[in-house]
Amino acid sequence: MSNFLQFALITFTSVLFIVDPIAVIPTYLVITRNETPAQRRTTAVRACIAAAVLMIVFGIAGRLIFRMFGITLPAFRIAGGLILWYVAMDMLRGQRSTQESSTEIAEGAEKEDVALTPLAMPMLAGPGAISTVMVLASQARSVPEAIVVYASVVLTAALSWGVLRLGERLVVGLGQTGIRVMTRIMGLLLAAVAVQFVVTGARDAFLTHG
Repeated sequence: MSNFLQFALITFTSVLFIVDPIAVIPTYLVITRNETPAQRRTTAVRACIAAAVLMIVFGIAGRLIFRMFGITLPAFRIAGGLILWYVAMDMLRGQRSTQESSTEIAEGAEKEDVALTPLAMPMLAGPGAISTVMVLASQARSVPEAIVVYASVVLTAALSWGVLRLGERLVVGLGQTGIRVMTRIMGLLLAAVAVQFVVTGARDAFLTHG
């Protein structure tokens, strides 16, 4: 039971921290500035649902993708850990350049519908989030653990929707400095998860080929 609870905690925090909905707020407010409050709510709902579906689909298809390309789980775990490390270092600097570029933000600001791109992908469900879910889903050893992975995705999407709904209030309450501080804290914890992914992947690769 303790191992299951530990897996559940690591899984949920990993998905939540890599999605990092609080850091999405400033860009979300910019690219939806011409929308009415009702339209913003609809955009937030659609984006969070799309991000959850995208992560779940890749999580389910992960093992098939690995077999198609001849990729072992330890190798992908190491690759996922390196991606997470890169994203974590960006978060520690209070930035999100690995999640979305300035070009994508500028294009999003000009689009009429920003729910799917760039909000759902890559802002919420970027490469780091997708690879994290794929690794976690692949290392789930039982049905309850698999349920935990996908439940974590759904819960993260629900929390992201709540955060986006409260976007303006959170910006006023936290300010840009507060948002950056929280992003750095999440980045620090995510860096630890990234290192664990790499260490576990390297250990499993050694045991497999040793």
